[in-house]
Amino acid sequence: MIPIGDDNSGRTRTPYINYLLIAINVIVFVFAQGMGANEAFTMSFATVPEEILRNTDIKGGGLGATPIPVYGTILTAMFMHGGFAHIIGNMMYLLIFGDNLENVMGHKRYLIFYLLCGVLATLAHVFMSSYTHTGMYTPSLGASGAIAGVLGGYILLFPKNKIRVFLIPFIIRVNAFIALGLWIALQVIEGWGAMGREGTGVAYAAHVGGFIAGLLLVRFFVDKRLARAR
Repeated sequence: MIPIGDDNSGRTRTPYINYLLIAINVIVFVFAQGMGANEAFTMSFATVPEEILRNTDIKGGGLGATPIPVYGTILTAMFMHGGFAHIIGNMMYLLIFGDNLENVMGHKRYLIFYLLCGVLATLAHVFMSSYTHTGMYTPSLGASGAIAGVLGGYILLFPKNKIRVFLIPFIIRVNAFIALGLWIALQVIEGWGAMGREGTGVAYAAHVGGFIAGLLLVRFFVDKRLARAR
């Protein structure tokens, strides 16, 4: 099932931060990453688990010199993507689900929530890489972890919202609990199957970690006045 839209009838404010996040991701991918062609930039600003654990910039083996503190790559990697399918899929999810959270959090709280979920998602990936001794020198990048946090917050606050999904060859409406519940279930199952294997290409631990972070943190970021007005 591919989500293509949701119920925005209760939205009362323009999601400026969500639009800004999408714009930054697109700008970084097009201009800084050269739509995926600038490998040097990617290898310098993506998150490398071994670098995070050692707080040391590792050069060689395909990795580029990082001109910022390595911990800074936890942030820069959140705005980078590996290809067109990667960024299109992520931005579609962010466009559909992020505005609802920004509506009940307010602009500033939503931005902090998004970035915090992204950081915690990356740390979950680093921890899992260390635990399984795999992918320690593999650069990790993408907004998926932060967006997983958005999905976790969404499923808790709007479990009965109707989501339009593309289920070949039909477009149907299902509750958010079903659409996003199936998504996280798939991440857990596939992540479990990929555990300990090199070269899976997907940071499942970041997806699961971000989703859990969103579930746990969302209540602290909701603007109570906006929530009562829904």
